[in-house]
Amino acid sequence: MPTPDGHTTAIRASRVIGTDVYSTSGDKIGEIEDVMLNKLDNQIMFAVVGFGGFLGFGEKFHAIPWSSLDYEKDKGGYIVPFSEEQLKQAPSHSLKELTKDDGAAARDAAFDYYKVERYWVVGAD
Repeated sequence: MPTPDGHTTAIRASRVIGTDVYSTSGDKIGEIEDVMLNKLDNQIMFAVVGFGGFLGFGEKFHAIPWSSLDYEKDKGGYIVPFSEEQLKQAPSHSLKELTKDDGAAARDAAFDYYKVERYWVVGAD
């Protein structure tokens, strides 16, 4: 089934990893390093986006809510609805910290910071 933009609703993680990520102003801010999955509820927790660094040194990793990524065919990458300043000030983690406590701490910090609706709470009432 296609999305409203005509994309398919399914994609292999291997096609997502390495894809560039752009800010709302069109500047490349990093790339998707990985995708964090919750094995128990079959949800994508967040995309792991690498920012900065040189040859793997000094790179920061940010958990970006998957629902915030919008694929832009013309760019060949994902656009996030955040300014470069917001992204620079966002919580960052080491790769090890992203999986600490089953990834919940990084996920919660990202959803709080970006003010994104929590997919795991929707309809819980």
